Amino acid sequence: MADAETTPMVEARSLSKSYGQTRALTDLSFKISRGEVVGFLGPNGAGKTTTMKILTGFLRPSAGKALVGGIDVAEDPLATRARIGYLPESAPLYNDMMVLDFLEYASDLRGVPREGRREKLKAICQRCGLLEVLGKDIGHLSKGFRQRVGLAQAIVHDPDLIILDEPTSGLDPNQIVEIRELIKDLGREKTVILSTHILPEVQATCGRIIIVADGKLVADDTPDKLAERESGTVIRVVVKSRASTPPDVEAVRKLFEATPGVRSVNPADGEGGSTLGFRVLTAGQDDPREALFSTAVSNQLVLLDLHREHISLEDTFRRLTRGEGGAHA
Repeated sequence: MADAETTPMVEARSLSKSYGQTRALTDLSFKISRGEVVGFLGPNGAGKTTTMKILTGFLRPSAGKALVGGIDVAEDPLATRARIGYLPESAPLYNDMMVLDFLEYASDLRGVPREGRREKLKAICQRCGLLEVLGKDIGHLSKGFRQRVGLAQAIVHDPDLIILDEPTSGLDPNQIVEIRELIKDLGREKTVILSTHILPEVQATCGRIIIVADGKLVADDTPDKLAERESGTVIRVVVKSRASTPPDVEAVRKLFEATPGVRSVNPADGEGGSTLGFRVLTAGQDDPREALFSTAVSNQLVLLDLHREHISLEDTFRRLTRGEGGAHA
């Protein structure tokens, strides 16, 4: 039997899912270790929610396996659900119930022992910032408080894994910060999967990012490593001619494109006047900046700017989900 400490908390093995002729997931595989806080990203229709529903046992995959704590979700859904706290995009709340009554009801459904339950619920409500609204009907609460109730119901049974699907959707900036802090607090003790398309939430809360597009894995790395990997691929160059006549854009572009270590060159904004700007896409791991400098000098060009461009997580996300990247484990 595998050691519980080394068994991944979540494992997707070649997951595929079709709805009739529509393929939502294709051979999706990844592992999430215990204690990780992972952002699960993708554009609309990428397969994020389908993956979450398979992991939580709400959907069966067309092929492949989903495991939680080493247990096959399809074979033993009750055992895996007991270990999962799930907050779907639309929180499953009863508007006519008071907050405390609803959490008592959720505790009954989750099999939380009655002995010591009130003390446990009080601690959860304090953690989720709900003590001031325990006696209010859920339907009278703001969206932020409703999300807090949704989070509270997801953790009443002390799950090992918490899955959150768009937990800050529709919240105002203050509410987003509050929910973000709560997610970070939960991540200190639990494994958390945060499925969202709001990139600042991922940067603020997650130590690792999984990106899917068209139902396939396109990236899997830490936020810093993703940005570092992508930042090394683009170099900005700005030049002007030493001669009295302005340089020809296409001629200069071809000069730089013929430089060793360069894959392609596209015109970009210069700095006004007779300056020319270019975005240089590198080929392989070699740094072509020294070669670009030599090319400029030997062709009577004054080099005004030569630096690696910083690529934001948003730029990385857009590039990868448009089919320009590849999967990275």
